[in-house]
Amino acid sequence: MASEDVVGKSTGESAVTTIVNLAEEAKLAREGVKAPGHAILSVCKSLVAGGVAGGVSRTAVAPLERLKILLQVQNPHSIQYNGTIQGLKYIWKSEGFRGLFRGNGTNCARIVPNSAVKFFSYEQASSGILWLYRRQSGNEDAQLTPVLRLGAGACAGIIAMSATYPMDMVRGRITVQTEKSPYQYRGMFHALGTVYREEGFRALYKGWLPSVIGVIPYVGLNFAVYESLKDWLIKSNPYGLVEDSELSVVTRLACGAVAGTIGQTVAYPLDVIRRRMQMVGWNNAASVVAGEGRSKASLEYTGMIDAFRKTVHREGFGALYKGLVPNSVKVVPSIAIAFVTYEVVKDILGVEMKISD
Repeated sequence: MASEDVVGKSTGESAVTTIVNLAEEAKLAREGVKAPGHAILSVCKSLVAGGVAGGVSRTAVAPLERLKILLQVQNPHSIQYNGTIQGLKYIWKSEGFRGLFRGNGTNCARIVPNSAVKFFSYEQASSGILWLYRRQSGNEDAQLTPVLRLGAGACAGIIAMSATYPMDMVRGRITVQTEKSPYQYRGMFHALGTVYREEGFRALYKGWLPSVIGVIPYVGLNFAVYESLKDWLIKSNPYGLVEDSELSVVTRLACGAVAGTIGQTVAYPLDVIRRRMQMVGWNNAASVVAGEGRSKASLEYTGMIDAFRKTVHREGFGALYKGLVPNSVKVVPSIAIAFVTYEVVKDILGVEMKISD
């Protein structure tokens, strides 16, 4: 999902807050005002720190990420992966240590271009939304509300996701191929070229629609749950978590983890459909997708609705949540590792920033 592409100054911040702060610094720099953290240089350092933090956190949970995708797309008539523990053991036994990290390089390669596009597109989206808002309200001095900022962040996320979607598409295929696959993609660029040559340009965007639709419930629920949890904790102050009307970094990280888990769970069926649509039209597809022997069959969907219908009809409603367990398990360690790594890299680079709500 687009959620996977969010790399912030710290994972305790929402994706929207991160993009907002970076965009505002760039705007101040162009106007000749010295922004906190020395403007453009600070933005570049933040992108580097975010890229490193995202790469480290994604690598740390790569085995769970790969298993999730394998569970999402495996042929129901040729089950090889059956649960989190069994699945990880099977990958280790059949493919070795490197098998646990297949496709992770492409996943990490998407971070910096995705973050850069998201950063620049946020400013354009926020400017357009602010212009419409001022025109609608008749107040030329009006500023973006939190909800409008959320909308601008969602727009930026969709634009960034669309710009780097071909990388995600081939990442899905590289992730599910094994040593026994009849044809091997040798890497991201080879996969991109092969898909373009054999299936055409449109094939690079298979599954794009459910990805875009998935942004709406994910971002909306993430924002609503995070803010609701934060407000409830400040008002009720259970276990003395609130000091001077502020939540600690750890508490905000926990709120972010809960909000992210809920958002991902609601939008998860769209992620399953996206991955399955990415496998359609794959010549010599990996056996985990196509099956083996008499169960071998090509996977064909005419679109998102057809993919939903066939998945539920053939495998039941539960198929829309295949891989949810490893996906949920990786949320907390991914957030913690990204946060710690970002702080370390930030200190090394001398990025002067604060964590805000």
